[in-house]
Amino acid sequence: MPSESGSQAAKGSSAGSGLTTGTGGGMAAGSRSDDAGTAATASGWASSSGAAEAPKAARHAVVTGSSSGIGKAIATGLLADGWRVSGLDVAPPTLDHAGFRSITVDLRDVEAMATTARELRDVAAFVHAAGVLRVGALGQMDAAAGALMWQLHVQAASVLANVLVPGMVDRRHGRVVLLGSRVAQGMAGRSQYAATKAALIALARSWAAEVAPYGVTINVVSPAATQTAMSNDPARAADAPRLPPIGRLIRPEEIAATVAFLLSPAAEAMTGQDIQLCGGASLVR
Repeated sequence: MPSESGSQAAKGSSAGSGLTTGTGGGMAAGSRSDDAGTAATASGWASSSGAAEAPKAARHAVVTGSSSGIGKAIATGLLADGWRVSGLDVAPPTLDHAGFRSITVDLRDVEAMATTARELRDVAAFVHAAGVLRVGALGQMDAAAGALMWQLHVQAASVLANVLVPGMVDRRHGRVVLLGSRVAQGMAGRSQYAATKAALIALARSWAAEVAPYGVTINVVSPAATQTAMSNDPARAADAPRLPPIGRLIRPEEIAATVAFLLSPAAEAMTGQDIQLCGGASLVR
């Protein structure tokens, strides 16, 4: 499962604006588990402007959950490839790179997320890798856990994309990748988690249909069980990750490489897709 984090549902988000009036900035937020923070703080390099055709070295990516797991692997790969990265996470930063900017924000706080997003400029890519996993079979499901996963996976993606994507449309270029899960197809004991991940696919396909004519692509990467701190979470002691047919867990670096491809010019024609990085788990056996 992807390493993820979340956002807090707040009292109402501002009314959505049409794609013709998007803001030029962006921000995403990520944290692990149920860590909370109230204020959004930023440190690092100052914002810089850049056109859609700017060289890759000048491109700006926003990655949620960048302090650990899949989010950290994605941020690390993009930095190595010359991107500037704004990492949104409640957890302290674990990356030390001249091109990296750490932004602390609670993904459950709608107002904090929207405010931070509006402060960023010229975002060429938004990768939502933050989140959390809670399990529970019928009769044992926890409503609070279900609400948390919805906030971190679905609401956070919606709030951030609502601010970031219109700016991409204005510039006629942008990439969005949401971290889904193989579990979105359904799995016993994980119905609440599966529902939030399935919702991400629906969001991506709907948004992709809206922005395809404007040079913006939106896709989902859905890995099978992944080797992250989440796979060793004590809360999952009774529900250990299942190895796919390749005989090992998916590596975060493999997911990061897939995301990097989706952000590249070579993936310009790919949009609205759910890419299964499953180690053969989806094969009929």
